[in-house]
Amino acid sequence: MYDIDDLEVGMFASYSQTISEADIKSFAGISGDRNPVHLDSEYAEKSMFKKRIAHGMISSSFFSALFGTKLPGEGCVYVSQSLKFRKPVYIDDTVVATVMVERIEKEKRRVYFNTYCKVGKQKVITGQAEIYIPEKK
Repeated sequence: MYDIDDLEVGMFASYSQTISEADIKSFAGISGDRNPVHLDSEYAEKSMFKKRIAHGMISSSFFSALFGTKLPGEGCVYVSQSLKFRKPVYIDDTVVATVMVERIEKEKRRVYFNTYCKVGKQKVITGQAEIYIPEKK
């Protein structure tokens, strides 16, 4: 874990994962989101997407993985996250999530991040996050 004094504007971390059929089914079960655009091929073919899409929150959850394990690391606490879903993610797409330090408020122990997910060169999700970093004991 990084202490707040170790962080600098511009630091970043990334995580990638290919979205599978199993991921979508598991997420539907965990979240209760059984929207047929995620689960039913016939339904999805008639949608604006023309085929099934992954839940947007699957990809956005990769930010949490990054914050808790890489930057700043274990013990940090999510305060807020904004999200804009710009493009769909499909089964077998590889999503690369990135978090980058934008601003640090040492006195409040808050770090602000630019967050985004890409599939190929296209940003599919953009947003901002605020993270609290507790004092080391």
